[in-house]
Amino acid sequence: MSPRNAPLPDKPVDFTVDLTGHEMTRRTHVMAALEDDWDPVAAMRGEEEAYDMLYSGLDEEQQRLYGTLVAAGVLPRRGDGRASA
Repeated sequence: MSPRNAPLPDKPVDFTVDLTGHEMTRRTHVMAALEDDWDPVAAMRGEEEAYDMLYSGLDEEQQRLYGTLVAAGVLPRRGDGRASA
């Protein structure tokens, strides 16, 4: 029987991959791409503004769905619980 057609093992096989080196390289590239003038506080403010725009102007059905997703923990609660808050 060729290795290609070998029978599958009866028990789980130990299989691990250490991605630590790759993760360090990825983080190094991310930090290099951000450059020295990156402002994390401004970035967070920009994200909040984007969410405000995304969830503004929802009709009644969209607002209901938003409330359902917040209640289920899929989306975080914002302000008074209304999407546009």
